[in-house]
Amino acid sequence: AISDILSNGRVSRMYRSLVRDQQIAAEAQGFSPFPGDKYPGLFAFYAVPLPGHTPAEMRDAIHREIEKLKTADVTDEELQMYKTRARADLLRGLADNQGLANTLAEYQTRYGDWRELFRRLDTVDKVTRADIRRVANQVFVASNRTSAWIETATPEAAAQKDGGAQ
Repeated sequence: AISDILSNGRVSRMYRSLVRDQQIAAEAQGFSPFPGDKYPGLFAFYAVPLPGHTPAEMRDAIHREIEKLKTADVTDEELQMYKTRARADLLRGLADNQGLANTLAEYQTRYGDWRELFRRLDTVDKVTRADIRRVANQVFVASNRTSAWIETATPEAAAQKDGGAQ
């Protein structure tokens, strides 16, 4: 729910804030679990700064969105959109034989019972605004954060750094 509300598409909080409203990023997204399903409590968020904006600005803007999630409940509309998307994604994955087989096998392997797939719909429906805030406060603590960025150099800057050598 947290990953969906913060970073699923153009209606997500991060996209609306960083890309649409502040206009500091070309892209802003996140995903969980990261990496893979091994650590389900880990999240990765990223933003691509527009020219004139820095990676530090992206980090700070992402942290502000996370803090909002920790201090204020999501709206009823955001919660309902998450539930609708989660149900649709789950059911869409069962649309063909390959999807059905993969999903049933995954749930049998992961949970020891393929029926857990259908219980998942009930679990999604039971998520509350308070649940989201509680989990956000448990997971998103400063001691769990790691920030990194990729810097690219222009050919001119690289030449200056290397003393003009080609």
